Amino acid sequence: MANFDEIDRARRLLDLGDAATLKDIKRAYRQKAFQHHPDRGGREPRGEEMMKELNWAYQLLIEYCGNYSYSFKEEDVDRAYPEERLKRRYGRGWFDGI
Repeated sequence: MANFDEIDRARRLLDLGDAATLKDIKRAYRQKAFQHHPDRGGREPRGEEMMKELNWAYQLLIEYCGNYSYSFKEEDVDRAYPEERLKRRYGRGWFDGI
């Protein structure tokens, strides 16, 4: 996993804030790639190098944000912990009265 300095550098490279979503990252990457791609007629001497940096930043941020974007639904918790579902339904656990 990347450290926070690398993540900060990647965000600055793509001009993203701290609260960027996966959709924001994808949009920023596409805009920057369109600007700096060597086949698009850009006359930048660093075009290919810049594309490598943009690809690195995109992959890093997608991996970092993707690892923390899980959404747990109530059904998933019920499947993993059936006693929680029973507790909600009947008001107490199996062994609460013992």
